Amino acid sequence: PLKGARVSGCTHITAQTAVLIETLIRLGAEVRWAACNIYSTQNEVAAALAQENIAIFAWTMETDEEFWWCISKALNMNGSSDWHPNLILDDGGDLTYYCQKQITNVFNSLRGIVEESVTGIHRLYQMSRNGFLTIPAMNVNDSVTKVKFEY
Repeated sequence: PLKGARVSGCTHITAQTAVLIETLIRLGAEVRWAACNIYSTQNEVAAALAQENIAIFAWTMETDEEFWWCISKALNMNGSSDWHPNLILDDGGDLTYYCQKQITNVFNSLRGIVEESVTGIHRLYQMSRNGFLTIPAMNVNDSVTKVKFEY
């Protein structure tokens, strides 16, 4: 059902995220992923995903420069021109922010954004107020389903 979906993700890299990534792939999506937090990445999870040839760019204690490099790699900024995301799955809004600021041509061709944090939702509202949010965005932070899985 997700054939043709090209998802760039930026979330905590945990075992739960690995299940999400593997599920997206099994459903037909192509994915590229970075970490939203330099402290929460489980290196063994990132290594296991990389071993499966999944494009994952994350490790614990990234520097600020490395963090933004990983974000750019999840968006395939310097890679082949035939792969660009058409969906963003974000936690904190950093991937969305970077995409909107650095590669507006790709940002404008996105089908949508899924955001799961309060910070990211505030960024989306700000983008909307300023006329920069030109694509659909879904707030999963306030969803009943997310709350049930967190407790």
